[in-house]
Amino acid sequence: MTKAYPDFMPDGSGDLARIGLIYIASSVVMEEEMWAMSAPGVSTHTARIRLPKVTVEGIEEMMAAPELETAARHAAAAPIDVLCFGGTSASFLHGTAYDKALIVKIEGWVPGPKVTTASTATLAALAQVGAGKVALATPYVDTIHDRAIRFLAENGHEVVKSGHLDITEDHALAEVSIEQVYDHVLSVDHPDASAIFISCTNFRSVGAIAALEQRLGKPVISAIQASFWHCLHLTGARGAKRGYGSLFKGYEADD
Repeated sequence: MTKAYPDFMPDGSGDLARIGLIYIASSVVMEEEMWAMSAPGVSTHTARIRLPKVTVEGIEEMMAAPELETAARHAAAAPIDVLCFGGTSASFLHGTAYDKALIVKIEGWVPGPKVTTASTATLAALAQVGAGKVALATPYVDTIHDRAIRFLAENGHEVVKSGHLDITEDHALAEVSIEQVYDHVLSVDHPDASAIFISCTNFRSVGAIAALEQRLGKPVISAIQASFWHCLHLTGARGAKRGYGSLFKGYEADD
């Protein structure tokens, strides 16, 4: 005889997919947005690393610190299915080969879960929507913004128009309102851009993506959205809530 149980409330259990996340200690946006996009059955589990400043020098200091390995090992101590390095500029800063080497390094530290980075996920997402030339919206200083342009170009995505906000403090990135982000993205659109990419994992975006796609008539990809989508893709989970962009076609949970 089967025992009958009452209907329980959702409790956030990761029975579809458990995502491990290596994230910046001073950042807040990526976890919030991943939780917002997660259907029941997808959970995110975070380990953090310190970023001194949102500059080339600050990012390089973070990536050279031993706490990167510690964070990877801590995140993978949980029974996760996939591990994402949640730093866009930190993974594209020195180009594609560096990004790929970072994945290999993390896989060596924590064999088992599948591994991706925000930059690798971005390229996979742009391929998923069939993007060619793109427009680029970032909150970065010009030296980091220029490296984003170079990274996209070396992977077949010429940037036909772009804009950046010159923010150097991590807390300030998260304080940019969703309305400001919406206007920032509209300002970089170009007729030749087949998609728009919003870079930075402490920069709000996913709440505006559907509205931007409706307004512009083209895919809009953000680093956080792409990271979450790629984690689902690597695990095979249909674990996205509806309404967060055309990228999630085929990955949305059944109602």
